[in-house]
Amino acid sequence: MPKLKTKSSAKKRFKFTASGKIKHGQAGKRHGMIKRSNEQIRELRGTSTMSASETQRVKRWMPYG
Repeated sequence: MPKLKTKSSAKKRFKFTASGKIKHGQAGKRHGMIKRSNEQIRELRGTSTMSASETQRVKRWMPYG
C-alpha cells in the first residue's frame, strides 16, 4: 500500500492529545478585541478540544496522528 499524505494545513493547526482528542487554537482573537468583553477575552485564552463530529473529519486529514 502507498503511504497517505497528511494535509499540511491540518498538521500546522491541530495537535492530538494522549486520549485521541484534538486540540486547536481558539478563534476570534485576531482583531477587534476592543469590542469584546474582558470575560470573553479570558475565555478565549489558550486551546480547546474539538467536538466529536469535527474530530472525525480532522482525523481523516491526519492519518498518522
